[in-house]
Amino acid sequence: MNTEVITDKNHNIYFVPGLQRGLRLLEVVARSDKPLSVTEVAQRLELSRSSAFRLVYTLQFMGFLQQSADQRTFQLGARVLNLGFSFLAKQDIIQIARRDLESLRDATGISAHLAIRDSLEVLFLDCVQTRTGFLSNVNVGARLPAYASPMGWLMLSELSNRELTSLYKDVEFERLTDKTPANLGELMQAIAKASADGHVFSHGIVEQGGSSVTAPVFESSGRIVAAIDISGPESAFEDQKPEKAYVDAVLNAASAISARLGYRG
Repeated sequence: MNTEVITDKNHNIYFVPGLQRGLRLLEVVARSDKPLSVTEVAQRLELSRSSAFRLVYTLQFMGFLQQSADQRTFQLGARVLNLGFSFLAKQDIIQIARRDLESLRDATGISAHLAIRDSLEVLFLDCVQTRTGFLSNVNVGARLPAYASPMGWLMLSELSNRELTSLYKDVEFERLTDKTPANLGELMQAIAKASADGHVFSHGIVEQGGSSVTAPVFESSGRIVAAIDISGPESAFEDQKPEKAYVDAVLNAASAISARLGYRG
């Protein structure tokens, strides 16, 4: 990536110091391995506490920062995540994932999908339809509650229990099927199992009579940025074909996409 900074001859006229401080604050919070207090932000940016407070207040008001569960520290807000996800969706990840999704579709005979987490929802970015008669009913742009979806469980595994509690504190869990988590405790159990297994083979989790195999996609830092799956009616999955074959195919595709995104895990 080209990191050269080009300075205009009128730099001192055009440059906005307040905007720079706000963006630097977001970078500081993003790099931190824990939420930061206003005092810690002030120290890291070498600002007065009152200046740091005004910046934090403004960014929180706009949704770029949000308070953590302790109400004293701050972390990145959903608006920053939306910008990042929008960039990935528009620039790289769909194109990068496409050929692996097509290969996955061809290897399994089942429609393949790519999705990201948009706050409380799973947002589908791509669908590679099967060549058989079992067409997917999930279209690009479709959304599902993250708490009710194996894709959501894997992507939510990036969050701590405290962050999950904060995210879902005002959410009413509506059950899509009898396998939908009914509350935060059940969601945490589903997330923990999905994370430990590294994939989810679903039988009727999202809809009755449907099956899917889901795996996470990682970017260069090791963060889960997306998930892929194959999904369709149970009849699309061959009875004589072992589940492991489907799981291995999805994991291999997810690994290939992750590698293209710079992941070396």
